[in-house]
Amino acid sequence: MEGDPDVSLMLRVQAGDEEAFARLLSKYERPISRLIFRYLGRAADLQDLTQEVFLRVYRARATWRPQPSFRSWLYRIATNLCLNQMRGRKITQSLDVGSEDGTGPSIADPRVKEPGELLEKKELSLVIREILDDLPASQKMAVMLNKYQGLAYQEIGEAMGLSIPAVKSLLSRARERIKERLLPYLRSGKGPWKGM
Repeated sequence: MEGDPDVSLMLRVQAGDEEAFARLLSKYERPISRLIFRYLGRAADLQDLTQEVFLRVYRARATWRPQPSFRSWLYRIATNLCLNQMRGRKITQSLDVGSEDGTGPSIADPRVKEPGELLEKKELSLVIREILDDLPASQKMAVMLNKYQGLAYQEIGEAMGLSIPAVKSLLSRARERIKERLLPYLRSGKGPWKGM
């Protein structure tokens, strides 16, 4: 706890320091927004849900108790909000697996050499989006937290209220499902998978 500067900031928030809250908001608003968008795939709810995460943090300041990782606690709030949103609205899930701003690579991107390569990447992105959208909610969230937010197993466990073995199991099952679904594309020789 002593090594986590975010815990120190949250302790300052607890003491009424509004600047400390602004620093936490500045640091985590974008990553939390990305998680929500990637999980729910709806820009319409993005701002409201991101604000709700930080409202919950602010409202909890009086009763908050220091824990080893502020980030895990914050992601737990965001995870629960996403899962509740999915249960409550039964929205069509969509996932952006493109670039950080959600637009994917552009033709001007120096990593993309030809327009055909861009189309292949876009096709792969759409297939992966569909596969991830079909994962059970808990597997999808574990993948989002691990691959897109960079959380370690312990942090994912704290965010999702699971043990480390349970997190490993979720991720393993998710990888297997993804692999099973990608196999026909890899064997078909179509699109970005030709010649594999």
